[in-house]
Amino acid sequence: MNINKIICTGRLTKDPELRKVSDELTVCQLRLAVDGMGRGREVGYINVSVFGKAGEACAEYLSKGWLVAVDGRLEYGEWESDGTKRHDYAVVGNVEFLTAPRPVEEQAPAAAAEATPSRKKRDAVAA
Repeated sequence: MNINKIICTGRLTKDPELRKVSDELTVCQLRLAVDGMGRGREVGYINVSVFGKAGEACAEYLSKGWLVAVDGRLEYGEWESDGTKRHDYAVVGNVEFLTAPRPVEEQAPAAAAEATPSRKKRDAVAA
């Protein structure tokens, strides 16, 4: 028995791209950065395709920086570019929205808050 299933989490490296495949069918293309997946446990990149209503929801609500979970099947593709044969793998499946990216203006105060202790020192109480 063969199983072709992939599940991973990562952040979107760019905004989703929605395009029509036919009159009734749309596909949303995502690019995902996954920690520890590349050579030497570096960041690896995965192309993800989401079809239909789920793809339309991805295009409407997701943007660069979102943390998402992806599950689906791995597909192999090849093409020729400038006389050179090229290939890649892509995941075709479902996306679950996890965490939105923080706006730039919120990141600076959050970093300052982490530098200061969250608890205040208590004054000594006489017994």
